[in-house]
Amino acid sequence: MTAPWSTIPDLIDDAAERFASNEAMVDGDVRWNFVEFRTEIRRAAAALMASGIERGDRIAVWAPNCWEWAVTALSVHVVGGIVVPINTRFKGREAAYVIEASKARILFTVTDFLDTDYVALLTESGVPAALDEIVVLRGTVPDAATAFADMVDRGTGVTDDAVAARTASIQPDDLCNIMFTSGTTGSPKGAMLTHEATCRAFKSWSDVIGLHQDRYLIINPFFHSFGLNAGILACLMTGSTIIPHPVFDVAQVMERVPQERISMLPGPPAIYQTILNHPDLDSFDISSLRLAVTGAAAIPVEMIVQMRERLGFEKVVTGYGLTESTGIATMCRHDDDPEIIANTSGRAIPDVEVQVIDSDGNEVPRGEPGEIVVRGYNIMVGYLDAPEKTAETIDADGWLHTGDIGVMDNGGNIDITDRVKDMFINGGFNAYPAEIENLMMNHSDVASVAVVGVPNERVGEVGYAFIIPVTGSSPSADGLIAWCRGEMANYKCPRHVAFVDAFPLNASGKVLKYELREQAIASLG
Repeated sequence: MTAPWSTIPDLIDDAAERFASNEAMVDGDVRWNFVEFRTEIRRAAAALMASGIERGDRIAVWAPNCWEWAVTALSVHVVGGIVVPINTRFKGREAAYVIEASKARILFTVTDFLDTDYVALLTESGVPAALDEIVVLRGTVPDAATAFADMVDRGTGVTDDAVAARTASIQPDDLCNIMFTSGTTGSPKGAMLTHEATCRAFKSWSDVIGLHQDRYLIINPFFHSFGLNAGILACLMTGSTIIPHPVFDVAQVMERVPQERISMLPGPPAIYQTILNHPDLDSFDISSLRLAVTGAAAIPVEMIVQMRERLGFEKVVTGYGLTESTGIATMCRHDDDPEIIANTSGRAIPDVEVQVIDSDGNEVPRGEPGEIVVRGYNIMVGYLDAPEKTAETIDADGWLHTGDIGVMDNGGNIDITDRVKDMFINGGFNAYPAEIENLMMNHSDVASVAVVGVPNERVGEVGYAFIIPVTGSSPSADGLIAWCRGEMANYKCPRHVAFVDAFPLNASGKVLKYELREQAIASLG
């Protein structure tokens, strides 16, 4: 399957022609149709050219979801530059690392997000020498930076023909994004991704989920592949409305659903679990919702059922991918049997191969666990300036080793059971936290659970469960452990339980297991 567009600028032009008067962007006072959206993108592109940006130059964006983020990123693509998104949870030193590693020439950022001044954070850590300019998208503009509006104004001397000529020079295999991994397990690595692979992968993604002229509340951060590719680009592909949401808050999201008649609400499982556990859920008007897309290592079956029954979604689609696979590898189809959608992350998207292998690289029989590997057009070019790490991740036959453990059924559908690094060994048995979490979600007092392995002198490692209780319930640690002993093998049963109000999450909504592991070990002395 190929996409009608081989570059992102082609996609922008096509969207403006096909969906001209449809609402493209809604953010505060901004309400643009697709033609107006393209006009703003071209204005910013002209400004980048006036600023001396050439094909292949890297431009960093460190900001929350907002219309300026989308315009900036797409304008970089229009002039043949490479977007380097930066995680909004990063501190100054972490952002400086990404800027320096990518040799970014311009940083687009904000000074007033969640009481944080990103320019000040970067300045305190030391501004990388290669950075020519800092542009402030929103907030107070310090003396050392440029206001976004002023930067855009400098493009008035660049003609439309000059922008068009630059765009025409962009090739399908040019890099469009360098997306750094989240850094939850070490220094972030920059995955180099191309125009054509990105367009092709998310054309498949959009077709699979049935996205079409929806009103799409994009909770997933734009710096993540889900927010940028499955959000901004998918909306351009399908004529859907981009409605950026900067910070996830249940009450705010539920207010925006009826206000903007939201029909598409994506997110990791933690988002839906939070909504389902909200004490005022029944008072929210969510009748416009029709489509949900989720995916992660642990998706409780009961949560999928409740999303249909209590939240009213017509279609709930699960999927799986990682930054190194351009953000997507497998998906359920929206017309799949409900059991497939509830129990798996689907099968390979068209023209992509997925296998489950053992430690020797041999494909395991269907139904047996192993590491998931992926091969196809969607695999990254490699890690930026890191050939050795690239070779460790992509083998000589082109297979991307994901580090995720899964089981494949006879239909090719993948059930992702855990991360290789999250597995712990209890008395010689491999224990997979996600499997334990799924079992514990069957307890009536458990709203959400995260399990990590902690050292134990006798058996090597044991499970430590962090639990968010159902609102209004008061379970006991001893009671839950006793329940677990009746529901799962002894080596899987957590030996320790702690009750918490929330889990530490990265900006993509994924639980930071390493932080929980540190907390667990500290609590045990």
